[in-house]
This record gives sequence, C-alpha cells and structure tokens, in this order.
Amino acid sequence: MGKVLFFLCIISYFLIPQQAHSQDLEVEGYFMQDSAMLGERVGYVLKAKSKPGVNIVFPDSTHNYSPFVLLEKKSFISSTQEDVTVDSVVYYVSNFSLDPVAKLALPVYEVFRFDSLVHMPLEAGLSLKLTIDPLPEELAFKDNNVYQPIPTEFNMLVLLLILGVIAVLAIIVLVIFGKKIKRKWDNWREKQKYKRFVKRWNAAETAFAATPDMAQADELLGLWKTYMEHLNNEPFREWTTTEISEFLDNKEIIKDFRAIEMVIYAGKEGKDITETCNNLKDICTDSFKKKITEQDESK
Repeated sequence: MGKVLFFLCIISYFLIPQQAHSQDLEVEGYFMQDSAMLGERVGYVLKAKSKPGVNIVFPDSTHNYSPFVLLEKKSFISSTQEDVTVDSVVYYVSNFSLDPVAKLALPVYEVFRFDSLVHMPLEAGLSLKLTIDPLPEELAFKDNNVYQPIPTEFNMLVLLLILGVIAVLAIIVLVIFGKKIKRKWDNWREKQKYKRFVKRWNAAETAFAATPDMAQADELLGLWKTYMEHLNNEPFREWTTTEISEFLDNKEIIKDFRAIEMVIYAGKEGKDITETCNNLKDICTDSFKKKITEQDESK
C-alpha cells in the first residue's frame, strides 16, 4: 500500500504543473474565408492566448501541412492586455485536394524547461469552390438556323495534282501543236511590227511632203532600210542603191532612191514625192506578205 501511494505522489508531482499550465493557454485556428478554388492562396490564422511569461512556439516550414501546401508564414508581435498575451501567425496555404472540404488544425507548442506540451485547436474546414458549373440533368439546346462558315484547310496534295495535270497537258499541247502555235505567234508579232512601221511611215511621208528637206528625206529612207533589213535579214543600211536593186531584182527602185537622194545630197526638192513614197511602201508590203507566207508554208 505504501508503494502505491509513493507512485501516486510521483505522478501527481509531474502532472499537476502541466495541467495548471495547460489551463493558462487557449488556442484558436480558422481560415480567413469559407471556400476557395483549387490552388488558390488562402490565409489560415493561428492564435494563442496565454498569461505573460508562457513560452510558446508555432509550427515552421518543416511541419506537415497536408493536404495543404505552405506558401508563406507571417508572424505578428505579441500584445498584452489585462494580464492576457495574444500571439498570432497567419499561414498562407493552397489546397490541391479534390475533397469537397479540406480540414486543417495546426498545433501550438508550450515549452517547459525539460519538456513541452502540444495544444491543438479545433479543425477548420475549407470548402472547394468549383470553377465549372455542374451540367444539368437535361440539356437545353438553342435553335439557330444561321449558316456558320466552317474554315477548311488548304489541301496541298490536290494543288500538286492539279499543277501536275496542267503541266502534262501543256507538254502534250506543245508536242502536238507546238510548231503551229509558234508560227501563229510569229505571224502575230510580225503583223504588229508591220502596223507600227506603216504608222511611222505615214507620219514620216507626211512630214517629208510638207518639208522636203535633207532631215526629212534621211528619216524616210532610214526607216525604209531598217524595216527591209528586218524582213530580209540582210544589211540594207550598208548596201548601195545598186546592191539593193540587184537583191530585190527591181531596177525601178533606183529611180525612187535617186529622187530622195537628190534631196539628201543635192538639196533639191524632189518631184512626185507621193508616188516615190508609195512605191517604196509597196515594196515593204510585198516583202512583209512574202515573209508571212513563208512562215505559213514552213510546217
């Protein structure tokens, strides 16, 4: 019986001081808002009210905050009023749990000389706020008969096929009708050059008839030789009048050239200027028709 009393005395010796101290400390923990989205930053307030001189410690970054993740810890200076000291810390945490309500309770440690006592507040709950509204049981569709254009992607394969077909057809056409097409093209170009020559010739003839001087005569004769050189691929501008006459097998052209050369070299006014110009123009026209005919006959 004496041994039992001895052990009871020892136990009461160690328990009575801790109970007395525990009654001197009140702990409270709560969230600063009722609900939050997934991963949102939320503040958790942890307060401790005690008598002056009580040594307390709040959890640090090494504590397990599951299911929350600690982002930041902010401590405040102790305040004492009417023999009550208030210590507080705000823990900023984020919740990544999909549970409807996530709970958290952080301890406050009361430190003695050789031991410590843990004070736990009531669990604080934080509701999960959903960012997507739940789907209704029956979906309501909205009627819309307005045409909505649908963008289509560019089909490169189809483009390449089309270009390939066009290339093959072009090659076939060139092989079968290439010479004919070239002949038509050359004739068209030649006709355009003849039209330009006739236009320039008429203007030069009119100027020469109005002012039969050396400059106008030289312009008219030079125009004729240049165009005949193009039609026959011969150096008409370097030939003499006799050489031109022999090439064309036309002795009458010598008279026409002399009528113009009389103006160029002798400074005399030529006679029958209109007839001379028409004769030279007819020679160009005959050479043009001959070249067109030769191109049509060359198959």
